[in-house]
Amino acid sequence: MIGVCIPAHDEEDLIGRCLDSVFCAAAHADLQGETVAVVVVLDSCQDATESAVRRWPAIPLPIAARNVGKARALGSEYLLLLGARWLAFTDADTTVSQSWLADQLALQSDVVCGTVQVADWSAHGVQADTARRHFETTYTDRDGHRHVHGANLGISAWHYRQAGGFDARTCGEDQDLVDRLAAGGARIAWSARPRVMTSGRAYSRVADGFAGALRQGWALPGNTPPELPVLQGALAQQALALPQPQAGSSTR
Repeated sequence: MIGVCIPAHDEEDLIGRCLDSVFCAAAHADLQGETVAVVVVLDSCQDATESAVRRWPAIPLPIAARNVGKARALGSEYLLLLGARWLAFTDADTTVSQSWLADQLALQSDVVCGTVQVADWSAHGVQADTARRHFETTYTDRDGHRHVHGANLGISAWHYRQAGGFDARTCGEDQDLVDRLAAGGARIAWSARPRVMTSGRAYSRVADGFAGALRQGWALPGNTPPELPVLQGALAQQALALPQPQAGSSTR
């Protein structure tokens, strides 16, 4: 059995397209009818994400952690209990290619680290072209890259267990696990063959996540970051009344 784990936090607008693509990949002929179980870990969702997930033959697992490492770990453990031999990971704001799972398995490795394409840069506003150019000139979308994305990752069940699984990190849980897998001698395919398309969010659910990497183009010489909106009247008073974040805290 193949397992697919998708963490989600308030993704009612995008989870449907993600699941549509995942179930298309699960029906690929090269999988020869092997069962594919899909788990969506609903982490502190306050919107209609769960209702959207229940329209599909996916397994919703609600938790209240606000921690992507815990979410991936819980989903993985559930899939392992179901008997998964291979764990594939993507994100709720991502769509995968029809051959995504077949391509991961065809590489015959212990770990598959894939690349990502950005679907839409409009969220970057006036910085969209700059952010896109920066990404395209600094990102390696070919075999032999060294990128690690939770949105395009595959791991054999045995090696996942041997490495101890995901740690409860709010960010960087994917890189941390792959580092431990590499240290343990796992064979890693750094491949551009399994394809996914992810959102071009300017601000993501975690601090210093992929959206932060996309915003690096904003800081290039000669660029001016977009101004934040000025709050006036009652909105300004409401903002002042909100609790202020503590030093070192982050919001997913």
